[in-house]
Amino acid sequence: MYKENTSYFKKMITDKLENIRFYKFIPESALDFIEKLSAGSLDLGKHIIDENVFANVETYQTKSVEDGKFESHNQYIDIQILLKGEEYIYYTPKKYLEIKEKYNPDRDIEFYSNNIGTYPKIKLDGTNFVILYPHEAHAPQICCEKSDMVLKVVVKVKAELS
Repeated sequence: MYKENTSYFKKMITDKLENIRFYKFIPESALDFIEKLSAGSLDLGKHIIDENVFANVETYQTKSVEDGKFESHNQYIDIQILLKGEEYIYYTPKKYLEIKEKYNPDRDIEFYSNNIGTYPKIKLDGTNFVILYPHEAHAPQICCEKSDMVLKVVVKVKAELS
């Protein structure tokens, strides 16, 4: 289970995919998997990378801000990458949010009731990635200009590894 370290509080990271190897805390197995990604060569669903890392590959239609909701995870750090399309991800520390659905340890997820539209966001566009830590809530799958069909990979790394 993730515990907040007050001497060094990790924050969301976003950068270009070409720079991902600069982040030495990402396990080598995850980096190798990410470097081999391409839009046409990956089956949808869960991919076990090693005992501490797996990836979910999914396709979906992005949704409006009004339909978005914050979520967070306790056991895993998310590395989110789009292979096709574009979307916004809204984010904020979860300590500022009101819980809507309590933490489900089987799914490693908790949901919040706050309206996401007033919080900061980043745009994933296929050239970049975002790393989200367990203390950060995020609302993914939000459309940019218009709804878009996206192909996304979320690499999940056990939180105690970073």
